[in-house]
Amino acid sequence: MAEHQDVTRAAYDGVVELYASMFADRLETQPFARAMVATFAELVRGTGNRRTADVGCGPGHLTALLCDLELDAFGIDLSPGMVDHARRAHPELRFDEARMEALPVEDRALGGVLAHYSMIHTPPGELPALLAEQARVLARGGLLLVSFLATDGPEPVRFDHKVAPAYSWPADRFAELLAGAGLTTFARLVHDPASERGFLEAHVLARLDPDPDPDPDPDPGVGVGAERGRVARRRR
Repeated sequence: MAEHQDVTRAAYDGVVELYASMFADRLETQPFARAMVATFAELVRGTGNRRTADVGCGPGHLTALLCDLELDAFGIDLSPGMVDHARRAHPELRFDEARMEALPVEDRALGGVLAHYSMIHTPPGELPALLAEQARVLARGGLLLVSFLATDGPEPVRFDHKVAPAYSWPADRFAELLAGAGLTTFARLVHDPASERGFLEAHVLARLDPDPDPDPDPDPGVGVGAERGRVARRRR
């Protein structure tokens, strides 16, 4: 696990200013992603818990957008260079250096988690644990929006991303992994490539399942009958 994270951290540290300049428009040229983020924010507001983590936040552009959408958002990124840039660009917001696999957040604390193309560098064998960590920090009924590069094939595909090795995923397979983490997919948008990379792009909204129904109360008649029997025996 540490090896791929070290490679990814170093790679993003080396492209901070270029990356920040490329994504400064905050989704203005990406209508599908912009619509899904807006929908996500509206649904998180509806839970009553506006605390939201932007995991893999990069230079902080989407953390700021989430705050503009009336969420109490903060950013988390593996790259110290990205975190430093985000803090300078958005001094009023909170940004932490941390791994998505070990979030510095208490259990069941958040109304939302946004992972905007930040899981694409995670090897397939490590993705279930990563998703479980996102589920851990979500309150019951909390929302996760994951955006990733998609494929029509049956298996994830490794490719040479411009920054670090990455993976594209079949949307159905990704939804199965979400279900394994206790997250129910209720909306997805898959669209044609928005860049020269040529991959489909997917946006998946999932909700942490509520607590299972508690065990039903025992039949009150049974309890009453048993108590009557005990009273009768005492009277004898």
